[in-house]
Order: sequence, then structure tokens, then C-alpha cells
Amino acid sequence: MSKLQLIATAAFGVESVVGRELKKLGYEDQFIENGKVTFAGDLEAICRTNIWLRSAERVFLKIGEFKATSFEELFENTKALPWEDWIPEDAEFPVVGKSVDSKLASVSDCQAIVKKAVVERLKQKYKREWFDETGGMYKIEVSLLKDIATLSIDTSGAGLHKRGYRKLVSSAPIKETLASAMIQISRWNPDRVLLDPFCGSGTIPIEAAMIGKNIAPGLQRNFAAETWKIIPESMWKKARVEARESIKVDKELRITGTDIDDKVLSLARYHSKLAGVDDCIHLQRMDVADISSRYKYGFIISNPPYGDRMNELKEVEKLYEKMGKVFKKFDTWSYYIITSHQGFEKYFGRKADKKRKLYNGRIMCYYYQFFGPPPPKKDDMSSE
Repeated sequence: MSKLQLIATAAFGVESVVGRELKKLGYEDQFIENGKVTFAGDLEAICRTNIWLRSAERVFLKIGEFKATSFEELFENTKALPWEDWIPEDAEFPVVGKSVDSKLASVSDCQAIVKKAVVERLKQKYKREWFDETGGMYKIEVSLLKDIATLSIDTSGAGLHKRGYRKLVSSAPIKETLASAMIQISRWNPDRVLLDPFCGSGTIPIEAAMIGKNIAPGLQRNFAAETWKIIPESMWKKARVEARESIKVDKELRITGTDIDDKVLSLARYHSKLAGVDDCIHLQRMDVADISSRYKYGFIISNPPYGDRMNELKEVEKLYEKMGKVFKKFDTWSYYIITSHQGFEKYFGRKADKKRKLYNGRIMCYYYQFFGPPPPKKDDMSSE
């Protein structure tokens, strides 16, 4: 089979992280755009990227792309694509869509037209008038951006943030994919200490531990493309064996998560156990004012409260002031803080060395990066 065009979708601001992950997996031929990375791969790439990508939202198989300024163009060009190469006679193939800055602004109409076009194409190929759609899932996406229609099939199913370890959710969680992206942006080295003083249900420490131990995030879940007849079961098995053999079982990590809420800490312990990393994360009830460490050159990576409600704002601003004073004790450390509060630097008492716009769900945030000094070459893990 010739090279496929695959698309790894990403939250705004995370695209370059996804691109870096793909290169690490060996997929060098790629093109980064807003919200996605298009890359060349084969059937095996569908298995490997779904299992390995940490910060991508989903992996799609690109079927075609064309200009569409009328419903007729959308219908005819969709019908001309080789859907039968992928979608078998018994497949379930719902259509979802989105439209941005396009003449064809009605998403529901676009979905209906694409569905009709695919059905007409499959009617011709399979010589039948009706499809029961009782087989595997082949969810089609029609994406219209500035009158360019991209047609693809979702290979992931549930979003890739669903690792399998988060069975229970606390309030205001941070998505696993975003937590992983934050850690990768920080360039944290697993030989260095990592502390999250607002760990909540444990997402940042767990994602860090999975990176440190090289545990593929998709090992504990299934994907839509596992039901596809064109991808042999042996290919998925091979990808999972590769992932299991890559785990650094004996890697020692120093990761700590603290929080003032006993309930969310119990969730963090439960999630870390499900993720298989409870042996390398220390979780403790503690106020941010009381955090300390005997280690130098560590990393603080955290998602503190934002103060989105007016009655919480003053309280959160006092918290940021407290953080600024406490973090000064960590004079050799680097800090990475995400928040939607526009005045964070003012209350923290220090201008960030760098900041990056990211979205926590639908909330626009900035990821404030404060760089500490590099450690002595032979003394990365030195203690005071």
C-alpha cells in the first residue's frame, strides 16, 4: 500500500509538540498547521501513533481535500473519493463536521450531503440500495476551512486524552493531553525532581511519570480502527508489544504532588495506581506555603486555581502572591504555571521568561515559564 496521509489533531498552541512526538516516532514527513499536523505513514502508523501520541487529540485518516463553495461541489467531489477502499459493506459510518470562514456555513447540511455522497458511492461499488451499518465504526469528518473541504475518517474513537486511568473526575481537571504537552514544553528531564503543588486528581504527576518511564499512553485502551478489516489484528499486537518492551521498568523518578484537598488526593492515588505509576509518585496533603525540597534544579509544573468567579478572584490573587514568595526559596528551580488570570505575573511578583497561549478546554490561558539556572554537568541530582 502506498503512503497514507494521516492527521494528528491538536489543541491550539500544542501543534509543535505533536510534531516533535511524531518525529520521535519516525514520521519526519509532516506539515504543521493550526490545530493539526498532517504526516505521511502506513497502516502500522495508525496503530503506533494512536498508542504513542501523548499530546494529540485524535488521529485521522485523510481521504481527500478539495475546494467546495457549493453543495453540488461538495457532493460530487466527496462521491469521487475511494471510500470503498476503507469502508466495508457492513460498516457504521456516521458523519460529523465543522465549518470555519466558509461559504458552506451550515454544518448539518454539509454532514447530510457528505453522508448522501458516500452512500451513493458505496451503492455503486457494493451493488445494494441499503446499508444496515452494524459493523465496525468509521466515523467520517468533513472539515471546511476557507472553502477547502477535508474529508477524513477518525481512527481513534474516543479522544486520545482518555488513557484509561481516569475513572473518576474531580472538579476543574486538566486534560491529560494538555498536561503532557505542558511537561514536554518545559523540557523536564526525568533525572530531575518534579513538583506539582496543586496536583488535584494527579494528572500532571501521572503524565510526568508515564513520560519518565516511557509508558505509551494508549496501552490500556482500544481504538476505533481496531475493528477495521483492512488493519490486521497482528499489526495492533506488534505495536503493543513494541510499547510494552519500551517501558523503563527500573527508572527511578522523583515526582511529588501536593494539594490541600484530601478527596482529590485520594483520586490521585487511585488514578496513579490504575496508570501503573503509583510506585514513583509521592502524594501528600500540604498547603503551597509549606512546600520545600532538599533537591536543587527541580521543576514546578502546575495548574493552580484561576479565580474564574468574581467572588474567588481576590482569594486567587492572594494565592499567587503567596506562590511568588514561596517559590523564591526554590532559587535553582524552573517554574511552569498555567492560568487564565491575565494579571498572574503582577501578583506572582516576577515577569515570565517566556509565555505561551494555550487552551484548557475552552478557557484561554497563558503558560508562564520561569527558567532556573542549568545544573552543573555532573551534579543534576545533587541535594543541599
